[in-house]
Amino acid sequence: MASASDRNPIIIGGLPSQVPDFDPEETQEWLDSLDAAVDERGRERARYLMLRLMERAREKRVAVPEMRSTDYVNTIATKDEPFFPGNEEIERKVLNATRWNAAVMVSRAQRPGIGVGGHIATFASSASLYDVGFNHFFRGKDEGDGGDQIFFQGHASPGIYARAYLLDRLSEQQLDAFRQEKSKAPYGLSSYPHPRLMPDFWEFPTVSMGLGPLGAIYQARMNRYMEARGIADTSKSHVWAYLGDGEMDEPESLGQLSIAAREHLDNLTFVVNCNLQRLDGPVRGNGKIMQELESQFRGAGWNVIKLIWDRSWDPLLAQDRDGILVNKLNTTPDGQFQTYATETGAYIRDHFFGGDHRLRAMVENMTDQQIQHLGRGGHDHKKVYAAYAAAKAHKGQPTVILAQTVKGWTLGPNFEGRNATHQMKKLTADDLKRFRDRLHIPITDAQLEDGAPPYYHPGRNSPEIQYMHDRRSALGGYVPTRVVRAKPLQLPGDATYAAAKKGSGQQSIATTMAFVRILKDLMRDKEIGKRFVLIAPDEYRTFGMDAFFPSAKIYNPLGQQYEAVDRDLLLAYKESPTGQMLHDGISEAGCTASLIAAGSAYATHGEPLIPVYVFYSMFGFQRTGDQFWQMADQLARGFVLGATAGRTTLTGEGLQHADGHSQLLASTNPGCVAYDPAYGYEIAHIVKDGLRRMYGPDAEDVFYYLTVYNEPIQHPAEPAGVDVDGILKGIHRISQGTSGTVGAQIMASGVAVPWALEAQRILAAEWNVKADVWSATSWNELRREAVAVEEHNLLHPEEEQRVPYVTSKLSGAEGPFVAVSDWMRAVPDQISRWVPGTYTSLGADGFGFADTRGAARRFFHIDAQSVVLSVLTELAKAGKIDRSALKQAIDRYQLLDVRAADPGAAGGDA
Repeated sequence: MASASDRNPIIIGGLPSQVPDFDPEETQEWLDSLDAAVDERGRERARYLMLRLMERAREKRVAVPEMRSTDYVNTIATKDEPFFPGNEEIERKVLNATRWNAAVMVSRAQRPGIGVGGHIATFASSASLYDVGFNHFFRGKDEGDGGDQIFFQGHASPGIYARAYLLDRLSEQQLDAFRQEKSKAPYGLSSYPHPRLMPDFWEFPTVSMGLGPLGAIYQARMNRYMEARGIADTSKSHVWAYLGDGEMDEPESLGQLSIAAREHLDNLTFVVNCNLQRLDGPVRGNGKIMQELESQFRGAGWNVIKLIWDRSWDPLLAQDRDGILVNKLNTTPDGQFQTYATETGAYIRDHFFGGDHRLRAMVENMTDQQIQHLGRGGHDHKKVYAAYAAAKAHKGQPTVILAQTVKGWTLGPNFEGRNATHQMKKLTADDLKRFRDRLHIPITDAQLEDGAPPYYHPGRNSPEIQYMHDRRSALGGYVPTRVVRAKPLQLPGDATYAAAKKGSGQQSIATTMAFVRILKDLMRDKEIGKRFVLIAPDEYRTFGMDAFFPSAKIYNPLGQQYEAVDRDLLLAYKESPTGQMLHDGISEAGCTASLIAAGSAYATHGEPLIPVYVFYSMFGFQRTGDQFWQMADQLARGFVLGATAGRTTLTGEGLQHADGHSQLLASTNPGCVAYDPAYGYEIAHIVKDGLRRMYGPDAEDVFYYLTVYNEPIQHPAEPAGVDVDGILKGIHRISQGTSGTVGAQIMASGVAVPWALEAQRILAAEWNVKADVWSATSWNELRREAVAVEEHNLLHPEEEQRVPYVTSKLSGAEGPFVAVSDWMRAVPDQISRWVPGTYTSLGADGFGFADTRGAARRFFHIDAQSVVLSVLTELAKAGKIDRSALKQAIDRYQLLDVRAADPGAAGGDA
């Protein structure tokens, strides 16, 4: 027995070390009892007693720190499993038919002349996990609500298609058009879950690994948000996310677990298919991924259910009185379990059970075949059902189910558990015969030897198919299904935008503030005001949006259980269970996930929300570009604001904040309508048209991206007869040259428009050049329209050739044309080929840095004086002015010296 002095005085694991002992004698009795159990019965027995004591402590509501991981056995004991309400025999037949058709579909897609690829091993491992959900848990949308939201694992899509085929939701012709979306249109099936490609079928795009779990967390949160604000009844909706254990290595998969626990999202269940394999090999060959994930989820505050072994292990575990079997399971690494999945029963008897006489005795009455078929829990319908039922019943926490499976399960020895199984796409005739026999599919050898293997359908009136229909009818309809029930919104008229069109008068404001003022008026609208969802990553004050705190309030399901330090101030920080603003902390990924969930609510729940996500421009498309692609793929709508935009506008922050390329990144996203406005009245027209396009009678599946700045300028009032069409299509003239004899054109966007106007003044006053100034509100939209025109002309040579908008708009304007912006030159260069004349651009190419705005613009040669030089240079090339003017301009404006530049406006975060 160890003395007190022998014990380590430092207690590890969260137990209190400074709490006084008021009854040392009683304490010593407990310690002596434990020592005696160890000495007389061994450590395993003592460990078991400790675990039972901790279990009883939880039952008695005695606070004891949670263990980070538990034994490598099922969380739900056999005695605690609920009654299984299904017909397991029929469900097994259904699953066998689904397995067969999924594998055959991918195999047929490899026929000569096609060879489009596909994956079969992922679904083979997770088929039972899905089947139990389809038969007993996944709610459809037939009751008029959003049903359940299911984030299917991307590589499992063949199995989802195969099940839909059995239910007559998809035809054989469609299965044969897998991954042939254009050549077999309109029958083509997308490779993975893609709502944009199959808008009546898939709801959530998930194949970009890591975005599924992130999106599921924020979808569950959005469901609660909508219910709290009285927008939709989401109380019956449950979010299911099916994930891979290898996928959990993605930072996005685990990065936001805490918010789900913090907000008690018990409407969320992760199902992690732990087949122990990545795409190339083991996930944790020398370790145990399920134990690792259990620790991570438990530490984040989740309810964890481990589903490791199927029912064939129950008798063995029941006789494990001394814990030797559990210890063996605990200490065997994943790489070895992967090997056991591919080996014979004799091998398993020798290598797993053979190391200890007590283990050997457990299986001495079992045949090698019985040992070989000791299975994984993720393939056992009854145990999967028990895990799902426990997850749905659990309150106060999100749940993760860690289900162990075998990758390529039932596909035969050439597939099951093999490292290369993810890349294997075609079954040989012998593979198919073994697969058929294992699944008991009534197909002959001749059918498998002559041409492509056939699909199998038990018949529309068969008990299996009727059972499937009955189960889906009881659960509210077929899934996956995407339904758009939302009605067009009644949008506000011109009066709402009147203030913005009056300009800022003598006040200087940034375009960020101009947008915020418009937003404030929109949120007052009785029809759509409540539908705005404000989202920011801990930067509302930076963007001047703290004015919304008192009225809109910050969403927190727990409310505000403290007195705010700024409670006496007018713009105090206020949290509320019904708050309208989402304050997602310093997580652009979390904010973008909120944006997507809100922006697709019109389809998910039939109630449109209008998300407005405002962020530091540099940390949008650059940091979360994959999610913006996900947003487009999910057909989400809303406004995205890249605030503090530009390479030189936030120069005090330096390189990592200096965004000169996001407009270019935005141009790569076909679902993104991007603008770079200069004035409040331009923003007003863009926002109004965006609301019409996204929420009006003929709603489009796009989202709007506006880059706005933190540099205060005076905004002019909207001129009479303003060219609204030009603003929306991408370019309009804002100032016509009035003096000078040599013509030129200056095109600018965003914060560069004032530089262009100053250059216009200098050119007229000092160089006899009459320049017009154009505000290019969208270089991207100009290019997109021009490309569409060229495509039409290419394919319709017999018709009158169309002219790109930018070409016709600038037609008749006297060149040269000089473009300038606070972006890299590639942004304005997008339209160069369609400008009717000599064209050049200035831009902030290269890395940003910290300095004054004036010095930065002089360095990049995009300030007003540099624009003057560029115009003069093009005029000299055309022989319209003497070339000596160029050196004069360089010397006069000291363009080689950044210190000679006017520092420019200072401050102005918003």
